[in-house]
Amino acid sequence: MLSRLESSGCQFFRNGSWYSSKEARSNLQQKYDYLARKGMVSSAESFVEIGATSSSASGKPYQVRCASDAQPTPSAAWLKAELESCRRTAK
Repeated sequence: MLSRLESSGCQFFRNGSWYSSKEARSNLQQKYDYLARKGMVSSAESFVEIGATSSSASGKPYQVRCASDAQPTPSAAWLKAELESCRRTAK
């Protein structure tokens, strides 16, 4: 799921700024690693809900935009759709 985000070329909005998909992957990977060390995530879905939905610092929701003129999508919806796509592809 995070690899797909990185390779998507989409932009990621957090804390008032847009970031590249590579920066987004790095940020979310750090959050995942931290939450996993604390035993706070048990699945990809729990990570999306706990760590990839909003900023732990500001509480503001994350968003994904895959074209500069596209409407942003909440990160939770985008990541869950990518997770489902990953799972369908793996079957």
